[in-house]
Amino acid sequence: MNIEDIYIGQSQSASRTFSQGDVLRFAQLSGDTNPLHCDEEYAASSRFGRIIVPGMLTASLFSGIIGTQLPGIGSIYLSQNLRFLHPVYPDIEVKATVEVVAVDKAKSRVSLSTTLRDTEGTLLIDGTALILLK
Repeated sequence: MNIEDIYIGQSQSASRTFSQGDVLRFAQLSGDTNPLHCDEEYAASSRFGRIIVPGMLTASLFSGIIGTQLPGIGSIYLSQNLRFLHPVYPDIEVKATVEVVAVDKAKSRVSLSTTLRDTEGTLLIDGTALILLK
């Protein structure tokens, strides 16, 4: 997408349900083998009461949207800020949304709001991203 095609308020979303298998594959790839994500017995005794999906795995939905849809191919992450407000559990559908909040045509940069919600609308992750366009 060209910087001239981007406007404030433009948004794109993607939904996903992470399985326990997804969590274990992410643990293998990332090295994040925290028992909150991988050990049912340990997680059951935690404040969450069960296994939770790693925050960075859930936040990866933003990267997928940004790199392929909005702004799209050729986008380069400059920064991403995230606030993890509620846990995400395996087998629960979530919806990631990115929305354009500012466009700097001179620098070819786009500022985005990045949010993740469950099907009930609860805000799970709130953040911002700064993207450089090719």
